[in-house]
Amino acid sequence: MRGTLLANRRGIQRFRQLATTAVKSSKIKLLLFCCIAFTLVVVATRASAFMGWTNHSDSVDQFLPPGKGYAILMNTWKRYDLLKQSISHYASCSGLESIHIVWSEPNPPSASLSTFLKHVIESKTRGLKKVELSFDINKEDSLNNRFKEIPGLKTDAVFSIDDDVIFPCSSVEFAFKVWQSAPNAMVGFVPRAHWVAKTLGKTDYYTYGGWWSVWWTGTYSMVLSKAAFFHKKYLRMYTYEMPKSIKEFVTKNRNCEDIAMSFLVANATGAPPIWVKGKIFEIGSTGISSLGGHGERRTRCVNRFAAEFGRMPLVPTTAKAVDSRNTWFW
Repeated sequence: MRGTLLANRRGIQRFRQLATTAVKSSKIKLLLFCCIAFTLVVVATRASAFMGWTNHSDSVDQFLPPGKGYAILMNTWKRYDLLKQSISHYASCSGLESIHIVWSEPNPPSASLSTFLKHVIESKTRGLKKVELSFDINKEDSLNNRFKEIPGLKTDAVFSIDDDVIFPCSSVEFAFKVWQSAPNAMVGFVPRAHWVAKTLGKTDYYTYGGWWSVWWTGTYSMVLSKAAFFHKKYLRMYTYEMPKSIKEFVTKNRNCEDIAMSFLVANATGAPPIWVKGKIFEIGSTGISSLGGHGERRTRCVNRFAAEFGRMPLVPTTAKAVDSRNTWFW
């Protein structure tokens, strides 16, 4: 009898152990299932970010009245395939009203190139709106050309962009909305920094900080004009009010026109720029930033411009604009 009870007790204990193990195993499997399901949802909702720059624009932007959108100001130089690719992409952005290509080549744009770009714009807009295309022809090859005043420009907002840089239209539209909240500021995707390297007497000497400086410190004082919004009034100010010595320096050294524009805006506003988080797609080959001594040349520009302005107008900041609709953690 005692043996039978002992055997039953052992059987019950064994059953409990098996049941406990089964419950724990089920919990682990359920947890793994939830993790896999969550991962699939994230991948599905972010598929466009992995696959490229698929455009998705807010429907409200389709009804912007004339003059309330933005103009694209695109700098290019003998990279026609990149130009075609960039224009084809940005033509479908809903807030776009006009495209102005800064042309500084010795020969004018060919009829075939002009016809192709106009056809691309028409096909991308599908007749829903008219996007104007113009080539701003320059006789002199100078980086200052990208900031020449555009007569008759209908929009206040200008999106300055290089021909080898692409952002999804959703990112561009978000940056445009950020700019609308602060139309006197430069609002862009590519931040850079400066800091005091040393002080001799009453004079500060500065160092230019690239992306890794921004990443490490979380601080920036410029957004580069390779991808930035600003008010059209700064084109007029750059053309007519920028010190002649600075423009001559830019032309001679073929560098730092973007830093000069940052100085101009900061000097006028006394405020920092606004960095917008966005996914950048570089479709061209490496540029001048990859050349040896690039940082030293940029540092020279910062110090030269500070001396010309008689002070350091750049204002550091740690703020960043993030579109929370497309971000899980922010």
